Amino acid sequence: MFSALILAISIVALAQFGAFYWRAVVVGIAAQPVSEQVLAAANVDAGTLCGEHYRSLAQLHQLTPDICAKSSGLGLVPLYFKLVHAIGKLASGRVAGLAEWAESERVLCAHYAAVQIDRRLQANLELAASMRSC
Repeated sequence: MFSALILAISIVALAQFGAFYWRAVVVGIAAQPVSEQVLAAANVDAGTLCGEHYRSLAQLHQLTPDICAKSSGLGLVPLYFKLVHAIGKLASGRVAGLAEWAESERVLCAHYAAVQIDRRLQANLELAASMRSC
């Protein structure tokens, strides 16, 4: 009985650590600057990314070719965006603080997608330049 309780607590702690680590990685990537080309391609005014832009950025990410071997996909961010979007819809008009948190997380997802598009485009340009120099 006691060992099952310790196992359950350990699994919950490991899951919590994994979730916090994943979010820290997403925040770290989303904090990088986004080029003007990506913002222009997504029809976003400079410096005004909002949660509504995530869907167009995710579609643009799917259209961007992935030539390099390194994975620069969105990972679990689309699932996280859907979850946060649902929480925001439920909280809007009822719990203002939760709705604001949900919108800030949606903006984080949009920044992450924009940075991933930028990374993918830069990697493709570098690969094309290296192929031309051979």
